[in-house]
Amino acid sequence: MYPLTIGLAIENRDLWEQAQSCLADLPFRIIVEHQDIGDVSNFLDRLERMRPDVVLIDISGWREPLEGLITSIRAAIGDPMIIALNSSADPDAILASMRAGINEYLYPPLREPLRRALEKRSAERSRRRDAGAKSGGKSFAFLSAKGGCGATTLVTHAAAELGRQNQRVLLADLDLDSGMVGFITKTKSVYSILDAVNNLHRLDIHYWKALVSNGIPGVEIVAAPLALASKQQIKDEQVRHVLGFARPHYDFTLVDLGRSLSHTGMAALEEIDEACLVTTLEVPALHQSKQIIQTLLDSGYGKNKIRLILNRAPKRLDFLHDPQRLSGVVRNLRRGPDAEPELRSRQTDRQDGDQARRP
Repeated sequence: MYPLTIGLAIENRDLWEQAQSCLADLPFRIIVEHQDIGDVSNFLDRLERMRPDVVLIDISGWREPLEGLITSIRAAIGDPMIIALNSSADPDAILASMRAGINEYLYPPLREPLRRALEKRSAERSRRRDAGAKSGGKSFAFLSAKGGCGATTLVTHAAAELGRQNQRVLLADLDLDSGMVGFITKTKSVYSILDAVNNLHRLDIHYWKALVSNGIPGVEIVAAPLALASKQQIKDEQVRHVLGFARPHYDFTLVDLGRSLSHTGMAALEEIDEACLVTTLEVPALHQSKQIIQTLLDSGYGKNKIRLILNRAPKRLDFLHDPQRLSGVVRNLRRGPDAEPELRSRQTDRQDGDQARRP
């Protein structure tokens, strides 16, 4: 069963208790809980930050047109399943919900209909994930914990090496703010990933081949847009559509997501087999790595699909050969910001040791 994440905006106490009772017996994670339906701005901010797969919203006391609320939710997080909860089967409310684009309208007792709706959504997501895994080669996304960790360099070298081994490789730059894949590979194409996104209606293999370039032998590259063009905000389903289309045509699909996690990156990861998080031994990078990993886990991304890459490490890492010191570093990472002074101390000791060894 696909591990759905759930967002709740329920003010009615009875609806809240029934929804919580149902969800307690299901293998899904609640990541947003909001009980003041009138505070829409705060709710939308939390949705945009956490991006749940399913949103349960209480409309029993809602007096404004539903179209505006539903449009705002979809603008914030793409295409979630939206379930309206009401205290009764009001025909007018049902009709208004359907017109607004709500996926399901439920009323008490909630337990069985809510369970069926969520299990159906979970099954749909599982089928789409499995179909993507069977229809193409392996796919990897690279992202930096923070700027300068080297994800773009690593993904470019990985693509070049796979191409040298006669694999069919796609290198896609989804760093829409400052993508550098085109510059590093010296690609000459004037097209970018945005051209694919803006032409989904005509996206076939012939059109795709016109977009990609061959800056590296054996590797087809689709670059990020120019800085001015990247102001366009692309939708989650558009990202998934492009990656889902391209993947079956390659043995390996490598995607550069840039630094940290973006909305585009979170959407792309749904089509990706493994996420490669590139970090360094700098304290800010380690701290940011912890935050990114926790966000991925909270969103339902499997921990077995996350790879942590330590870049630019010194040739000798003493603590890797000392179990006691290694366990201390791991504990510090788990503790997060409170551990930063100790981590800085370890980093300073290592730097001092390096200087002492120099002639």
